[in-house]
Amino acid sequence: MGLIDKQILSVMIFIKRTEMVEKAKNRGLTHPEVVACSQELDILLNRYQKIA
Repeated sequence: MGLIDKQILSVMIFIKRTEMVEKAKNRGLTHPEVVACSQELDILLNRYQKIA
């Protein structure tokens, strides 16, 4: 993965984190949509760490 891929992944992480925070504000931390969003964010963060 190159620099561009890392930058794209950074943007994807920012977007997913923002989405998760908004859902948590509206639905609560344990809502299934929030948990699913958190799991998706974890996957993105793990991918980012592998290339960092």
